[in-house]
Amino acid sequence: MPDRSSKRPRDPNQLAKLVVDLATAEADVPRRTAEGKDAAAVALGRRGGLKGGHARAEKLTAEERSQMAAKAAAARWKRR
Repeated sequence: MPDRSSKRPRDPNQLAKLVVDLATAEADVPRRTAEGKDAAAVALGRRGGLKGGHARAEKLTAEERSQMAAKAAAARWKRR
């Protein structure tokens, strides 16, 4: 899904004005920067992402893991 954080105008006239402003340097080019993120939120999200897979693997039984592996193998062979 495309990121809609830049909020480009939907109206064709407003979009045309934005293009002209960007071309004539009257408006700044929107840039994505890492500095705009909250460091605490980034650390919290990273920590959750690192432990998620391990926690899920510990909860699965051997039979569930086997079923998942068989399904994945079947999907890989189906593509060939």
